[in-house]
Amino acid sequence: MSSLIIQEQVPLHDKIWFRTGGAARYFCTPRTAHEFQEALSYAKQHNLPVFVLGSGANILISDEGFDGLVIHPISSDLITISDDTQSTNHKLATCLSGMTMDDLIEKTLSHNLIGLEVFSGIPGTLGGSAYINLHYFNHFLSHFVVSAQVIEKKTGTILSVDHDWFAFGYNQSKLIAGDHYLVSITLKLALGTDIDVAYAQGRRYEIIRHRMSRYPSSHTCGSFFRNFHEQEVSLVWNDKKMIYIAFYLDKIGVKGVETVGGAQVSWQHANMLVNTGSATSADIIALARTLQQKVKDQFGILPQPECLFIGFKEYPLLTA
Repeated sequence: MSSLIIQEQVPLHDKIWFRTGGAARYFCTPRTAHEFQEALSYAKQHNLPVFVLGSGANILISDEGFDGLVIHPISSDLITISDDTQSTNHKLATCLSGMTMDDLIEKTLSHNLIGLEVFSGIPGTLGGSAYINLHYFNHFLSHFVVSAQVIEKKTGTILSVDHDWFAFGYNQSKLIAGDHYLVSITLKLALGTDIDVAYAQGRRYEIIRHRMSRYPSSHTCGSFFRNFHEQEVSLVWNDKKMIYIAFYLDKIGVKGVETVGGAQVSWQHANMLVNTGSATSADIIALARTLQQKVKDQFGILPQPECLFIGFKEYPLLTA
């Protein structure tokens, strides 16, 4: 007998970092891959759209909510360490998609495995991190991915896939197509000495300290707009294309100043929009559109979102 419980009209604002948005028409919290399959089967039987929600760090949910089934896998801190048959200097770490990146970093460092500390302080689960190919400067999660298990949306079949299956890119993976969802992932990590691990821990603490001083830590989705691709911009700075969206947002003078309702551009970072406490998702969208228009008016380029929009009946930002 199934233990999966399908709830109705479950508020979502308290489950995402922005703390805005409406309710899910249906909501469930699968604990196993089998329950995940049951959830997908339920959605298929009732012709419901599906959204898989992790820690809600990079999304904005419509004030009208999501008219479908939200699947929110239970977070897990279980991790399996195994030998890498191709290298004695590395180990393989396998975890479920609901595990947070911070928990994974702590667990791997406790096993003398290093490398993931570069992502310290970035919120999110492994499911979301693989979806967007989590990145920090020139470090990408894809550099560590060996293999994974994914569940096929249409059939509920669980597939074992390799690194190449993901077709990783900047803010890109095959998961974005919405035809598959991550169940578990295996990463290849370097085996360090005690001194290596102490250095990695120190680096972890310094990265977190740096992030706390530079970025808001709540009521935001992190970077709202992605950086530009080189072919999208013409401005050159120090012989390199200026691709960084924060540069353009700083130039138009919106940091800590531009507001719509309860939504405001953070005083710490121009590419981070924050809910000051009373914002709606509509406020955040209106603020984002204002920033798009200002950048377009001054520089002739249109910022594109890194934040994901859930439950909106139409694409909410400017397109031209």
